[in-house]
Amino acid sequence: MTQPNNHGAGRDNAGNDTVDHTDTVDTVDHAALDEMVAATDSGPRHPGGAVGALLAWTALAWSAFQLWIASPLPYMFSDFVPVLNNTDTRSIHLAFGLALAYLAYPSFKSSPRARIPAQDWALAALGVCATMYLSVFAAQLSERPGLPTTVDLIIAPIGLALALEGARRSLGAPLMVIAGIFLLYVFFGHLAPEVIAWKGASYGKAMSHMWLTQEGVFGVALGVSTSMVFLFVLFGSLLERAGAGNYFIWVAFSLLGHMRGGPAKAAVVSSGLTGLVSGSSIANVVTTGTFTIPLMKRVGFPAEKAGAVEVASSTNGQLTPPVMGAAAFLMIEFVGISYIEVIKHAFLPAIIAYIALVYIVHLEACKAGLRGLPRPHARAWHQSLLVLAVNVCGIVILSGVCYYLFSGLKGFAGAYTFWISAAIILGVYVGLVAYSTRFPALGHSGRIDQLPLPGPVIKSGLYFLLPVVVLIWCLTVERLSPGLSAFYASILMIVILVTHKPLKAWVHQRATASPAAHNTVASPAQHNNDDSTDIGAQTVAGIVDLKEGMIAGARNMIGISVATACAGIILGTVTLTGIGLVMAEFVEFISAGNLMLMLIFTAVISLILGMGLPTTANYIVVSSLMAPVIVSVGAANGLIVPLIAVHLFVFYFGILADDTPPVGLAAYAAAAISGGDPIRTGIQGFTYDIRTAILPFLFIFNTELLLVGIESWLHLLLVVVSALAAMLLFAAATQQFFITRNRAWETVALLLISFTLFRPGFWMDQIHPPLETVDAGQIYEVVEAMPVNAQVRVQVIGETLEGDAVDKVVMLPLGAAAPGAQRLADAAGLELREEDGKWLVDSLTFGGAAERQHIDFDWEVAGIQRKAERPAKQWFFLPAVALLALVVYLQRRRRNALPATA
Repeated sequence: MTQPNNHGAGRDNAGNDTVDHTDTVDTVDHAALDEMVAATDSGPRHPGGAVGALLAWTALAWSAFQLWIASPLPYMFSDFVPVLNNTDTRSIHLAFGLALAYLAYPSFKSSPRARIPAQDWALAALGVCATMYLSVFAAQLSERPGLPTTVDLIIAPIGLALALEGARRSLGAPLMVIAGIFLLYVFFGHLAPEVIAWKGASYGKAMSHMWLTQEGVFGVALGVSTSMVFLFVLFGSLLERAGAGNYFIWVAFSLLGHMRGGPAKAAVVSSGLTGLVSGSSIANVVTTGTFTIPLMKRVGFPAEKAGAVEVASSTNGQLTPPVMGAAAFLMIEFVGISYIEVIKHAFLPAIIAYIALVYIVHLEACKAGLRGLPRPHARAWHQSLLVLAVNVCGIVILSGVCYYLFSGLKGFAGAYTFWISAAIILGVYVGLVAYSTRFPALGHSGRIDQLPLPGPVIKSGLYFLLPVVVLIWCLTVERLSPGLSAFYASILMIVILVTHKPLKAWVHQRATASPAAHNTVASPAQHNNDDSTDIGAQTVAGIVDLKEGMIAGARNMIGISVATACAGIILGTVTLTGIGLVMAEFVEFISAGNLMLMLIFTAVISLILGMGLPTTANYIVVSSLMAPVIVSVGAANGLIVPLIAVHLFVFYFGILADDTPPVGLAAYAAAAISGGDPIRTGIQGFTYDIRTAILPFLFIFNTELLLVGIESWLHLLLVVVSALAAMLLFAAATQQFFITRNRAWETVALLLISFTLFRPGFWMDQIHPPLETVDAGQIYEVVEAMPVNAQVRVQVIGETLEGDAVDKVVMLPLGAAAPGAQRLADAAGLELREEDGKWLVDSLTFGGAAERQHIDFDWEVAGIQRKAERPAKQWFFLPAVALLALVVYLQRRRRNALPATA
């Protein structure tokens, strides 16, 4: 199989023929782009000689350590090697992070980069000592909790100061400033405005809380970074080093490049696929943008729009399961659900956001009359549809076979299931590598005059999908922990990195040596005039790739480890001072209890903070302060807002900050490639991302978008179809183009249709209230009849100790099925008594749900709210579809009339 119309061909170091195109856009400063990525992700210092080797080996040791603690090996060899606990692993993790932060990141832009000054060596060593202090002296610290010694009180502030400075170097000043402000509040809270003032903490208590316990720096955030995030970042780095990122780009181009604005559509899909293995929007822009942006400009996209498409698709890459950046793993701890649940809830919004971006690109191409790149062989639409159907059916059948094969293994293989499964996977891998050598290897950048056929491109790298399949299998079928799942996927990725080049070389040797090869015309892959068939040389190349991939993975974790440490300062302040409750009351006051105002306020805070904070730190700050408030205000408005919905709301707006002018670094990276203006690129990218900004508001009010409350497959299908149609129509409205250019009333109509499809319940609420109030005397009957794990809305009336009257609706969990009084007592911590026809609070369980809702003794339960019986909200789809049909009819007639009036 040969590649048509290639501009220059060569061979990669595995001996495969490559398609190495060159582009007319030679103004891209790749060194500057690499510097930008290094400055934000991996550190710009790369000294040579022994110092550079020490830096590399330190990063390599960090990756090896993380693989070790994630594996079952420590427990298998516990007689010879001690099993490390949370204190040990978090201390070592942060020790590596801080040391590399001082060694890989210069203190200022003017600081030397080719060497490491003596003071940075000293600070790195001091950081290691301060963090390892907790591990080395763990036994002594456990014997005197809350009673720090003089040495403790010296080590703690040094560690905090080094963590803050490490954050400044690796992530910029904003995170250091915000964490510093929270730390100052701990000591000087009594000087703050009255609305947020607190008494202040003593020096000893603050230092012990922040550094010597797991309430501050070494708390949940750093624990997630240690146990989960590192493995996923390392997995992505190894996958990228093996060439999977480039493979995903070429697959997207081969499938979509022939369409209107094809390179832009391919940019969206390739960035989404790259998001599977990358949690960094800037790295995503640079990785895919150097390839996609010049091609978008070639087919007619202006520089700013080409850059904006890449920015919008790359920033949204963090929304794509299964990686989703570090914040997704923090949701597991904060929300208290499994990783599978996070993926399930995040999946539909991410997919419809990406499909809508592809559609926006299509509309831009239609408005400008753009075409795609030519294909060597054009297919009729019905042929393409048939091929797609066959492939989808094949994948479904193969998935079913794999599921029953590996599930059946457990029945008879027992303890040997793992090893048999590993042997099968390795056999499939070897077969796919051998199969891939029949097709030309893919180039890494450049100019395309004619698109390659999708078949050869896809088949040339099928083995890259195996680790992703293993990861998803371990997460979804085996239900292993995220860390262990990423460990197994990374181990397979290590095997691939080391072996795929020598395996290809061996296959080429066999093909060249076979008698049939001398009697037939050799394929391009069989012409090897270099050392590409030297198995030894290719083995060395694979080992080098493994080393570089593990080093890159560790360096990419520097900023995340330090960010989660500083986020621990913020979380520690919240738990120590109670500022979270104070801020909640303040925000509730200024929003007057209006949920929509509070959501807008939260979104603005996330965008502003996200301009200076990484997504992870932004998510921690805003979610820890705002999530409980939004849930409680939603309950007061009669709306059940799942905690995961609020956390995803904050997560989405934290990501959107990456392309929000004037700071959005992703826009600057895209502009450096396109040659456009970075501010205009960012503004255009943000307009494309309006569809992403609208989604969080919608899934707060319609949690079905998060697959919450789905009752059947038909219900699921209706939700998916209506949400997708709504998002596409919203995109058409915001782009002022549907079948042809919109008239003003048509744009309004499309927005109305989109809103109705997204939230049909809004219109039903205007006709028939969703809730009905039941007399308090029926509370036990209502509670007993409610389903398992439901929540009941209870109206309570009372008076606070300060004499303030209270009349509010609270939501109480009900847990398992039981008699009404028992359910309230067990799940909600609430016991009632009847007195003069009134139902009063008789007893509260300390720390129970009712007590946390600030219900007090002797308050009256005035009523219970329950769902009212009413028609299905989906009936409002009918008028929406009728209005859409009218818009389609009028626009089609207007479009068809254009040639006649031209």
